Amino acid sequence: MRGVSGSRAAGTARGLLNGADTAEETLRAAIERHHPALVMACSFQKEESVLIDMLMQIEPSARVFTIDTGVLFPETYAVWRKVEDRYGLRVEVVDATPPNGTPWSASSCCGRRKVDALERALEGTEAWITGIRREQSPTRADAQQVEWDESRGVWKFNPLAEWSDREVWSYVHQHDLPYHPLHDRGYESIGCAPCTLPGNGREGRWGGQDKTECGLHV
Repeated sequence: MRGVSGSRAAGTARGLLNGADTAEETLRAAIERHHPALVMACSFQKEESVLIDMLMQIEPSARVFTIDTGVLFPETYAVWRKVEDRYGLRVEVVDATPPNGTPWSASSCCGRRKVDALERALEGTEAWITGIRREQSPTRADAQQVEWDESRGVWKFNPLAEWSDREVWSYVHQHDLPYHPLHDRGYESIGCAPCTLPGNGREGRWGGQDKTECGLHV
């Protein structure tokens, strides 16, 4: 579908949802249409806690991957282990660490390395699932539950696109889910340790810079 018009992609997206309205229905539609050529991207934030819980109930063999830059918070690795233990899940690791002992730098990590890692993760797939919500930042305000990812030639499902922060937390607490402990310390968005500070929305990411996205969702 590369090169399709926006209107045609939007029409096909509506057909993929086939009346799905809730996050669970959107996930089920993604699985019915694309599993096993479907993967979920996971950064172990609260949105992924919700999505993994829903996903494992619908299809326990669904694939989940994370991009490891080598500079994630220790708390990220801790909640990663808790998630795997709870669901008997093995999260696939896509390596984005500096090659050949090259020193880490934000410009290279947030540029080609993470983007290249995502493209490797999506090889051979038809669709991917993300935890994007419209409320997270102005750059995500137009996110749809399902979109055609033109640059990668796959479908992109955002089941929580319409969810508020309150709804995410309500689900987490109602289901007693493991979640990233830095959320309790003022970090609403959590990425690599050197580039993440406490803050609302995504304002804590790349603090002091005119940047809110690393390239994975643009």
